[in-house]
This record gives sequence, C-alpha cells and structure tokens, in this order.
Amino acid sequence: MIDPLKAWWAQQLVLCGWAFDPEPLSVSPDSAQARLALFDVRERGELGWRLVEACLSGQGGALRRLQALELLALAGAAGWLEDTQAQAWAAWLAADIQSQHDSLDAWLSALRRERGQVDWAQGDDGFLQACEALAQLEQESAGVTWEVLATWLAEAQAASRQPPWPSGSAGVWRLRAAFSPVLSVTCEPSRDWPDVHRWLSEVWSIDDRDELIRLLLWLGGQGHRYTWDLDAQRLTVQGETARRRWQASLGEARDYGHVMLTFLSSGEPLEWAAWDWLRLADLAYAGWNAGWLERHEAETFAAHAGDLLMRRYRDWTTVAKAYQRGRSLFEGVDRRAEFAADWSALLNAASSPWQVPLDTLLDAPRRDASRSMIRKWRASAWQWVMALASVREPDLAYRQGIDRAPDRQRQDDARTYLHDMLGLDPAMGVAGLSRLWLPAQVHHLNQLAADAAHGALPETDTPTGRADPEAVRMRNELKHCARHAATIFMAEKYAFYLMMCADSGDYDRAALDELAESLRGVLSRFYTGPQALIDAWATWEAALPEGDEPSLVAEIRWHRDDPGSPFHWLDWHQGSWLEPGERLSLPRFTSLALVGPLNAAVWGAPVPEGRSERDELREWLDGHYGLLSAEALKTFLDFLIDAGDRQEYLINYAPYTLNAARLREEIAIIESDECSEDERNHLLRLRRVQENAAGCNDIDMTAWDVAQTVDLAIAGRQMEWLSAAEFDAFLERATQLARAHYASWRDYARGLYAGFSFFMGETEERDALLKSFGEALAAWLSGAPPLAGAWASLDFPGAPARHWAPLHIDTLPGDARTLH
Repeated sequence: MIDPLKAWWAQQLVLCGWAFDPEPLSVSPDSAQARLALFDVRERGELGWRLVEACLSGQGGALRRLQALELLALAGAAGWLEDTQAQAWAAWLAADIQSQHDSLDAWLSALRRERGQVDWAQGDDGFLQACEALAQLEQESAGVTWEVLATWLAEAQAASRQPPWPSGSAGVWRLRAAFSPVLSVTCEPSRDWPDVHRWLSEVWSIDDRDELIRLLLWLGGQGHRYTWDLDAQRLTVQGETARRRWQASLGEARDYGHVMLTFLSSGEPLEWAAWDWLRLADLAYAGWNAGWLERHEAETFAAHAGDLLMRRYRDWTTVAKAYQRGRSLFEGVDRRAEFAADWSALLNAASSPWQVPLDTLLDAPRRDASRSMIRKWRASAWQWVMALASVREPDLAYRQGIDRAPDRQRQDDARTYLHDMLGLDPAMGVAGLSRLWLPAQVHHLNQLAADAAHGALPETDTPTGRADPEAVRMRNELKHCARHAATIFMAEKYAFYLMMCADSGDYDRAALDELAESLRGVLSRFYTGPQALIDAWATWEAALPEGDEPSLVAEIRWHRDDPGSPFHWLDWHQGSWLEPGERLSLPRFTSLALVGPLNAAVWGAPVPEGRSERDELREWLDGHYGLLSAEALKTFLDFLIDAGDRQEYLINYAPYTLNAARLREEIAIIESDECSEDERNHLLRLRRVQENAAGCNDIDMTAWDVAQTVDLAIAGRQMEWLSAAEFDAFLERATQLARAHYASWRDYARGLYAGFSFFMGETEERDALLKSFGEALAAWLSGAPPLAGAWASLDFPGAPARHWAPLHIDTLPGDARTLH
C-alpha cells in the first residue's frame, strides 16, 4: 500500500531535480553527506536554522520550504535524523504548505514566481520540466494528488500546531536556538559541534569539567548582569557630570560605559539577565558535546536556565530583547537596531522552536528536578561561606560549585590579610578563629534596636559630655532593625575570614569545614530562609556603615532580587547546634564590659594570642606596668582589687582635702626646688586635688582600679599567663568590687574618668587624652555610635533590668526577661 506522505515528498523532490523514487531517504549516506556540504550544511545546527527559516513569511518562502524538504531527505539519508523524525518534519512542512496553497497549481505557481518565471513557457532551466513531470505523476497516479495528501494529513493528525522539535527532557534545548537550533535528542559532536573543545578553550578558557561546572554556576548565580545591574542602579540617581566621569574612569571598558549611558538616556529597560541565562543553556550543551557532562546533567543545567528565564520574563520577545541589551553591553556596541534581523526567524517563523509559549517550556517535574540538582551543587556548608564572602569579594563567585586551589599570589594576599588585619597566627590553628565569632556584639545590637523601637535608649547628655549628633542619629535609626536578628552582620564577616583562612593554605580544611557547618546551623536557626537573611543583612548594613568603606546594601539587595543568586539555592537546615565560637553568658559579657574605653570594645572572651600579638602585649605590660611574668601579673591584679590606686589617693591625697593651707604649702615646697620624676608626678596630683580636677575629691575612683584589673586580666589570658579558671576568678572579683561601689554605668563612668584624669602621668597631650577619653565614655554610655561599647545595652552588675526584650531569640543566655 502506498505511503501518501513519502509519495508526496518524493514528488516534491522531483522539483529539486531528483529522479522520482517512492523512498525519499534512499540516497546513500556518503552521497547525502556530500550533497549537504554543497548546500553549506555541515552540521545539524545549520540544518536547524534552515528549518526555522523555511517558514518565514515573505518573499522566497515557497522555495525555502522546498529546499527544507530536500535537506530533510538528505539529513535522514545521512543519518543525521531518525527516519521517524525526518518524516515528522516532512509531514509538518506538508501541512504548512497545504495551509498556504489550496491546490497543486497554486503551489507550483508560487515556486515559479520565486524562481523568476513569467509563465510556463519561459526559463527552460529544468524547473519547467520538473513541474510538468510533477503534474504528470499526479495524472498517472504514480504519486498522490494534492487532495489525497490533504485528506491523509487531516486523518493522521500529522499537521500539529508545533513543529517536531525534540520534546520531553530534550525540549529544554529550545533555549539554545538563540545560538543554534538543536534537532536531535542525542548528542553527536561530529554532527552537532565538531570544534567544541576549541570553542570552550578560546572563548571561555574552559579546559576541563570542573572549570565548566564553575562557569555554569557563575552564569546562573551572578554572571555579567551583577556588575551591570549595580552600575545601572547607581547611575540612575546620578547627574550627567557624574555619569561622564564614571565612563571616563572605565579605561578600556569605556565602550561598555557608552552603551550603558545610552540605555539610561533613552529610557531603555535596564534588564539583561537573559544574556547570562541563555548562555548558560548554550554552555551546558557545549559541555555535553565535549563529553564533560552526561546528558541528564546538561539538560538539567539548561532546565535551570529555563526556570530562571520563566521567572523573569513573560515571553520570548522580552527574552530576546534582554539578551540583545546584554550583548550590546558586553560588546560595547549598541545592537538594538539589529534586533529584527537577529531575532525575526526565531520569534516569527511558524517552524521556530520558540513557537511554544515560554511559560510552558518546563513542566513541574522537570523544573523541580533542575532545582534539586542546583541545590545539590550548593549543598555543602562551604557553599554558605563562599556565598556570604562573595558579597564582599564578588570574584569569589567564580569558585562556587567545585572549588579550586588558590594560586600563590592569592595565598600570599590571604596570609597578609589574616596577619595584618586580624592578627591571626597559623600556629594557633582554627582555635584562633573563635575570637572572631562575636555573639555578644550581636546581642548588643539587638538590644539597642529593641530599646530604640520602644523609645528606651539612654540619654545622650552624659557626665563626660554630649554624644555626637550624627552618632546619635545612627543609634536612633536602629529602630528599623528591631525585627531583624543581627547575627548576619557579624556572621558574614566571619565567613569572609574563613574564606581567607582556606585560601592561605595554612589551616586544616576539615576543621574549617566544621566551622562552616556550624555557621550554616546558626544562620538557619536565626533566619527562616534566604529572604529573611538578606533582608536582615541589608537592614543592618544600611544602619551601620563602615566608615569610608562603600556600603554593600546594593550588592546585598541584588542577591535578594535575582532568582539565580546562590542564596536562593543553599541547603537550609539547622543540623546540630554548635556555634563556631563561644557564646558568652550575659553576666560574663557585662563583667568584660567593665574595661570600658581602656580597651577596644570587648565582644568576646579573650583567648591565647599568636606570637606577634604576644610580643606587643609583653612590651605594653612591661612599658606601662613593669610586669614581666605571670606571677608578677597575678600579684599586681590582687593589689588592684584589694587596694589599688584608690588606696594611694586615700592615704596620700585625701587628707589634703581637709586642710587647704597645708596643701598650698606642700605644693609650694615642691615647686621651690628641682623635682625628680616621682616628685613631679606627686606635684601634679596635688594640683589636681587643689583644683578638684574631674571631681577627684568627690567621686569614688574605684572604677579606675576595676577597669585596669579587667584590662590586665584580659592581657594575661591572651599571654596565657592566666588560665581560664584564673581569669574567670579575677573577673568575678572585679565585678563584685564594681557592684559594691556603684549602682549604674553613669556612676561607674564618673569614677573611671576621675581616676583616669587623676592618675595620668605628665604629658603634653593631657588635654587631648582627657577629651578623647571623655568622648569615648559618652559613646559607651549613650550607645552612639552603636559599636563604640556595650554599656548602653547592658544593665550594670546588680542593677534592676531596664531593657526591652528583642523580638527574636538571637540574644545571650542568662538575661532577665521582663514583659512590658
């Protein structure tokens, strides 16, 4: 029984100069391959383009359809397409031709017109004979008539609305049509991408699977859009002069800057993510052809690209326009005018793989499978470290997925940073990192935010001066942070430190991985998901700018808004609760805060330091206190707690407050002769008594001894001159002493300032030092700026609780809970 489709197909091949053969695919493979090359069709991608262009409306459409039928016959014969696929395409083209021409004469007339024929009698180039032969074939029933084919197509329902591109899981390769349409569900590099390895190496600098995976994840998670989005956001709010200055600063990238500014001035939508996500699909296909990805891996990466595109764009046209903008920025040439020429075939041809709606590209199972795979690639706790650290250092995004060992320059840079900026000694191992985990700082910020939200912050007018107005404004604005746990403010920096430790190569990676797991557990506990974490991060970053350092708020919010950002694909689970460092109890944190401005704000329990830091501490202990050993330190700490400088005042100076005449005589006697250094210091203190400097005669100066005790005990613990137990004991004794003498931080600050003022040695910088110390005390008391010190968030030892409870659990244990 005759096959109507094959017979009709064979008839059309007669118009291409073929002898009639009821089997259109009967040409030998070698001959078919050679004839395809004559048509300049040397791989299946080019065949795909010819099929797409075959059904473009306009001049030449009939000839393009006819040539497509010939190319299909050759491709099927050459083994490029399965017989069933070639026949499916022929059936689809037949149906398309039938829809355009209601009779054989109309079809032949269209072909004749496009061949430049005026009538049947002119232009004897073989085409006329072919047309006559085709008519004769119909008359002799050697083939099938036009009407028979139409009836058969309708009955067979072969005239589908969509052309027969690969379907199922392979349907995702419709995305790659932006570069070259994919015709087959199989991958044969010799037919699909013969020079794929050269292309990967020269265009992408990819020479192995690991690098391919990194680039695929980079395209999905960051890509070029990251920098472009941030530039566009900043430039949008800038004036013309600032924009031109920015362009001039780009150097060799000025052409990119010109295109960006052109987009801005013309009101072009500032969206180009399709540039990254379509190339993600293309690169996945290249990886499959290169043999570095299995079929399911390549299809799943492409499906991830499709998932992202479906979230961002409403249709293929918006995808193509976004890609064209991205290409323009990348090449530094405005390609918008070329849009129609570049995309008309894909967007308009009836045979285009993009004729399916974008929102039907992936079904739910395929979409879910792609999401599951991306989450597996980002499943390790170290991916959290890299994601967090990459916000501060965006180039780290290139290393997500399968990490690579840093080069020597990167190692040296990491070591320098760890030593110079953090004072970390590799000899201490990961134990040295514990002092960089600062939950006490987080508690302080959360408490200030809660108090700010309830209008319960400390007074800004303090015993040592008024807090800086700008710092007060910053403190008050913390009310906007009250709903966001502050752990991320500390944790993202900790993640960066972990990254630097790994890059230095000086720390045990397994131990660092354990810290990363702890970090993930903490963040998963305090934040319900990426949205909550990123919102908290952006809120706290905006509230607490780091001096002259540029704010990261725009970068952080980019990760919130971009669906491909790694933060949306991290493995979010708590696991066992084990923090990367010690979480102080609230009473212990309060005790450490007794050091006040004598030291930088202490946000964690002291730990033994490395060699260079110990050398500095040893020099300080010797130079300021003459302490050269652990025993000397312990003896001196006992002295400070039991007697201290306050006893010297009581014995040697307090009596003068009862006899002003005797005080004047003593000062005159010393001034009348040359003074030794000790006598000079004694004279200075007598004068301070006479002037009641800083209220030294009226204020209890025990705070000076308490603060020194805590300061020296911290140094002793860092030197390992004190064991943990010995340190705790001295800290508790100092706390008891403070509790016995004071009722509030304000009283304590008065005593500390008076003691600092009274016992200061002779120096030309006295006034400047007093001013600076007074300002520091004011900052500690008021919490302005917020990170100056902790007094504003803590109740003084033994004092009643006065603070509002934060709205979340990110606080230190041991604090009193009071319902308001």
